[in-house]
Amino acid sequence: MVLGVRLASPLQPALAALCQAVPRQHRGLSTPSGHGHTLDLRGIFPPLTTPFSSTREVDYARLEGNLHHYASIPFRGLVVLGSNGEYPYLAPHERLEVVSCVRRALPRDRLLLAGSGCESTQATIELTSSMAEAGANVALVVTPCYYRGAMTSAALVQHYTEVADASPIPVVLYSVPANTGLDLPLEAVLTLAQHPNILGIKDSSGDITRMGLMVHKTRQEDFQVLAGSAGFLLASYALGASGGVCALANVLGAPLCQLDHLCREGQWQEARDLQHRLIEPNTAVSRQHPPGC
Repeated sequence: MVLGVRLASPLQPALAALCQAVPRQHRGLSTPSGHGHTLDLRGIFPPLTTPFSSTREVDYARLEGNLHHYASIPFRGLVVLGSNGEYPYLAPHERLEVVSCVRRALPRDRLLLAGSGCESTQATIELTSSMAEAGANVALVVTPCYYRGAMTSAALVQHYTEVADASPIPVVLYSVPANTGLDLPLEAVLTLAQHPNILGIKDSSGDITRMGLMVHKTRQEDFQVLAGSAGFLLASYALGASGGVCALANVLGAPLCQLDHLCREGQWQEARDLQHRLIEPNTAVSRQHPPGC
């Protein structure tokens, strides 16, 4: 379901005001180009919802309609098949068709990140390869968690290393402990940051101290940290994060791109004011009306 229709009605005036507050000249903001061999993740990525029909099938027509709306917003790219896309509920063929559908509609200068994490290493490798063939630029690989008691730092490093070694596209680590019950250990992240095919991490823990340490301790690596929520986006940027994968971007994409721009321009007072205005809508999206409710 499209997130915009799920928000509580008292928030609608505030959402409209936020959209109107974004200066027109910033709505076409482009993201700076990357450096060296790596893909540049600087900017905002909405994690797309997966629309379903009344018969519980993926509604590709509505998905394409959403993509048409997002085309006017200066996102760095899109994320499909993450938590917001209800990835666990999709059949394997649906996952690949969603990637193909989005890639066909997405301009080539915008990145497509696709969730490909599975419980086994071999399944993750196979799905990641299929995602690449379907058009994904980057694989977003969530931590395996069913046997979380056995998911030691060493086990996770081995899992991600084997996936990255085999992947034809760069890998972004994905830590979302609220859903998995497992936080990717900091020491594992620091080890994996040295792998040439591991591009960065999407961290949805909300632990700003941990994110700051990731940025600080990987500053010599070609490693990018993405904030997993608009609720701590400003704080993440202040500590050196590269961008954000924010559910709120599905309904307030332009203001989030404006926040990204203000932080890069060093306009911290204006950025703080905008972050304050985004807190309540973000809570509505991420806590009161999450996917699957």
